[in-house]
Amino acid sequence: MTRSPFLQSVESFMLSKRYSRRTVKTYLYWIKYFILFNDKQHPRDLGDKEIERFLTFLAVERRVSAATQALALNAIVFLKTKFLEQKVGYVGAFTRSRRKKKIPIVLTIDEVSTLLNQVSGVNKLMLSLLYGSGLRRIELLRLRTKDIDMDYLQVRVWDGKGAKNRITTLASELVGPLSGQISHVNELLKRDLKNKHYDGVWMPDGLARKYPKSRFDLGWQYLFPASKVSVDPDSGCIRRHHFDESALNKLVKHAAAKAGIRKQVTCHTLRHSFATHLLQSGADIRTVQQQLGHADVKTTEIYTHVLKQGAQGVRSPWSNL
Repeated sequence: MTRSPFLQSVESFMLSKRYSRRTVKTYLYWIKYFILFNDKQHPRDLGDKEIERFLTFLAVERRVSAATQALALNAIVFLKTKFLEQKVGYVGAFTRSRRKKKIPIVLTIDEVSTLLNQVSGVNKLMLSLLYGSGLRRIELLRLRTKDIDMDYLQVRVWDGKGAKNRITTLASELVGPLSGQISHVNELLKRDLKNKHYDGVWMPDGLARKYPKSRFDLGWQYLFPASKVSVDPDSGCIRRHHFDESALNKLVKHAAAKAGIRKQVTCHTLRHSFATHLLQSGADIRTVQQQLGHADVKTTEIYTHVLKQGAQGVRSPWSNL
């Protein structure tokens, strides 16, 4: 996609600050929209009133959600304060989108078990980790083989939502399948290394410079790699990316349909179920908050306003299936 020199400079700046590709793409969308809305004026010349007018337009005319409106504001504030190094004053005088209360869809333990029985092999392993470790979809797909700690039954999540790192639980029953999956990744790596054009797995810029050979190490390979190598659109190098997000979405929907589950089931439904089943089993809400990587316990409280029991440790609900 062709971008203006200005947007290209914003993109380069964000990448240099190690923002994820997803965040860069989202912020650029809202920054471009903001500029177009203001008749292509340079954002350096746009102030608080223009920001408020744009946010009101999104709520009234576009009828975007409160979360989307907040995301647009974050993008603009980033542009003004971080990139242009300008101050943003009070921008509270805008019409706010109505914040709809989210009610998470949760599966019963029997429903989770039935769902997982519809898949096998690596597909079952991916869905089992979504549920058994409470992972977000992109967190699962970005896992490297080194992120699985089988000795301490932990999954290490790096740069999760909000650029946070955390450790979550790992069901002991998944150690065998995970060992087999890592062996499969190792075989793929051996095959890829025979290709003289193969340039290793993608690594964050800073680590790629510091440890240039690590992109060929087994530990850095994606735990759930794509079936084929492909051309990295940014570098033009031949790499093996991770399993496709849309394919994972389809996998979950297909399994739910086969299981005869009438609820609307997504990857995130398994994460909701993980949290709810932990609380039902007596886990403390603060512990569940840490497992999910929520910055505020209020976010976790959506799953319960009653249970406040203590727990010394966390046993994955997958173990109860």
